[in-house]
Amino acid sequence: MAWIEILDEDEVMAAGGRLARLYKAAVDPHTHRVDNVIQIHSLRPATLEGHLKLYGAVMHAPRGISRREREMLAVAVSAANACHY
Repeated sequence: MAWIEILDEDEVMAAGGRLARLYKAAVDPHTHRVDNVIQIHSLRPATLEGHLKLYGAVMHAPRGISRREREMLAVAVSAANACHY
């Protein structure tokens, strides 16, 4: 299994700063934690910011298919790729 170094979520939040602000924007409303797929960007906050902007642009586009349909496509692609995200 791959292993990617990440900064501890609780320490990031306690320290404040840019990464903490980005983490707060990405907290999962169900778990109240930052998902691992977000935390892998912890050593490079600029990539996290880009990730969040891209996700927002793709999932919240004003035209085309609905948000629900976009989520269903994401689940189907993840399942086809054997990815639990």
